[in-house]
Parts: sequence; structure tokens; C-alpha cells
Amino acid sequence: MYNKNEFPRHVAIIPDGNRRWARENGVEPWDGHEVGATKIEEIAKKARDIGIEYISFWGSSAENMKKRSLKERRALVDIYTKYFTKLMSDETIFKDDVCINVFGSWRGQLPESLVKIIEEGIEKTKTHKKYFLNFFLSYSGDEEMLNAVRAISDSELDGYDITKQTIKDNLLTKNLPAVDYLIRTGGEPHLSAGFMMWEIANAQLFFSDKFFPDFGEGEFADAIDEYVKRVRRLGA
Repeated sequence: MYNKNEFPRHVAIIPDGNRRWARENGVEPWDGHEVGATKIEEIAKKARDIGIEYISFWGSSAENMKKRSLKERRALVDIYTKYFTKLMSDETIFKDDVCINVFGSWRGQLPESLVKIIEEGIEKTKTHKKYFLNFFLSYSGDEEMLNAVRAISDSELDGYDITKQTIKDNLLTKNLPAVDYLIRTGGEPHLSAGFMMWEIANAQLFFSDKFFPDFGEGEFADAIDEYVKRVRRLGA
């Protein structure tokens, strides 16, 4: 058995491959997103069972909702509505003391009815302190960093007074700890859209060949086991 302190404190997941999984299985793209949503539920619960305090899922980039067909966008909104409604009424979220956070420009891109559901969930769980379940919707890491730089510039701080903490304090993710472990599914080993670029600077990386709908709690547990076996040198 591993010591709890050997597990990552913050795991971030880029759940890639929903649409390719759908093509391979002869179903519509949104069917892949639907199955992917069930995997997020499964993995988030497994992370809490293991004792991982923070888990973050990238749901969509700022461009995703603009580039996809109207039919797929509507289906995505329906899936978001279904699963956020379910999440906000999940008794284990309250029993396990889970705080829900959502980052990105989602308020400006999602329908008002869905925005209200998400905001109510954030409000209901804002005092929870044991676990943190984070979603990134209509999110761009590039824009997050640009906005942080602009805010610092507007503050009129002297250049020599700007520290790493100054940058951190001006990010959307200012209240999240650094990412220890970044997992990307879908068989394409790369990063995307500057996803949490400041927070993943020293993260361990794990790339799975499985499409996200095939990446469940067992595969997640195996990935965590791989993390524990690695030696983190952090430049030493």
C-alpha cells in the first residue's frame, strides 16, 4: 500500500477523444460526449476515494463551441445541463464536502438557464473545504495569462516588485494549487490552448492511448499508480 502523501494533491485531466470514439463506434459525436460525461463522474468519485484533494477537467476551449456544428453545440448544452443538474443534486458532493469551481468564459457562451444551474451549484458548495472539483468551460489559458499581464500592468507596480506570486494572484486559478499530474487521453501527446500553463510548469505528464470514453476509474487508478512509482527530481 502507498502512503497518502505519495499521491498527487492536484490532478488535471484533458479528456480527449470523445468524437473519435464516436466515429469508431458508428454513433453521433454527442454520444461520445455523453459517455465521456459519465467517465468524469466515475473518475471524480474515484479521485475522492483515493484521497486526491483537487481534480480538474478541461471541458471545452473558448473556440470549441464556436467551431462545432449547431446540432453538436445544442447537444453539448443538453449534456452540460443534464450532468450539472445531476451533479448539483448529488448527495455525495455534500457528504464528501466537495467544492465545485468552474473557470473560463462560460457565462458569456452558455445559455442563461445553464449558467444559473452552474452558479447555484458553485454557491451551494462554496464553503466546502475537503475536496475540490474543477471544470474549465470555454477556457483559454492564453487569454488567462494575457488578462493577468494586463491586470498587473494596470496596477502600476514597479517591474522589480512583480513576483511569481503577483502573477499567481492575477490568474483565474489563483486559489488552486499547482498541478502535480496532468493526464491526457486520446493518444495525442501534446498540450492544448495553454491549459493552466502556469499551474502545470512542474507537473508530471501522463498520456493515454485510450479515447476518454474508454478511460474509466480502473485506467485512472493505473495512471495514479504510475505517478507514485516515479521519482520527482524538480531540477535536482
